[in-house]
Amino acid sequence: MKTLTYETLDQIDRKILAELAQDGRISVAELSRRVNLSKTPCQARITRLEQAGYILGYRAVIDPKRLGLPHVAFVEVKLSDTRKAALAAFNKAVRAIPEVEQAHMIASSFDYLLKVRTKDIADYREVLGERISALPHVAHTSTHVSMEAVKGDEE
Repeated sequence: MKTLTYETLDQIDRKILAELAQDGRISVAELSRRVNLSKTPCQARITRLEQAGYILGYRAVIDPKRLGLPHVAFVEVKLSDTRKAALAAFNKAVRAIPEVEQAHMIASSFDYLLKVRTKDIADYREVLGERISALPHVAHTSTHVSMEAVKGDEE
């Protein structure tokens, strides 16, 4: 079987991916109608795209505000040590903080950018002071508070 690469995806594969990205709960019957393909070949393509790693999974998008978590802050983190072992220790520890929704290593004047979601600024301050600042090798943090999500899952 030929390796499935981005270059080998055809127009139907790309349309399937676009439709599933918009609605992961769409039925195969409706998806096949939208991409102008019968159900069996459509399901085979979905399976092939899953097996090739283009589709990583399906999920529900939950409204964090309804869960009482409307406050979003982005935290720049500068580490005191950026050797491999220090990065691994930071990565492992940051994954254990549930309020950290995303963590990205950044090529910039700081090392990581964290997206932190809490109920309010007081809760955020506690997370920052007691957990983020206590992560391995943290030398400095800088916070940017989001005033409004303009684009993203939480719109």
